[in-house]
Amino acid sequence: MNTTPPAIDYKACMDACQACIIACNTCAAACLKETDVQMLAACIAQDLECAQVCELAVASMARQSPHVSDICRLCARICQACADECGKHSHDHCQTCAAACQQCAMSCNLMGMQSH
Repeated sequence: MNTTPPAIDYKACMDACQACIIACNTCAAACLKETDVQMLAACIAQDLECAQVCELAVASMARQSPHVSDICRLCARICQACADECGKHSHDHCQTCAAACQQCAMSCNLMGMQSH
């Protein structure tokens, strides 16, 4: 009888996080070029926070850290907050970012439910 737990497949979640990192950094850079940067300050802050936590999530999954579930649950919450903020703005880069963050939040929520 094999008592080794099945390996967790991190690829889909890592891919979603990588896409989110790119979208958030792209959005933050584009927001800084907009006319009314002050109006987008919260969006920029969320983008940067989200990209950083996604980087942490990818690194923890690559290492198969015992903290993956906790980190992914945190990542999902921050991604959702970023999606909500970016979704308030009509700029294409904000809408693209909101969609990537939403996808990442869903993927990280699923990963957060798995035990390591």
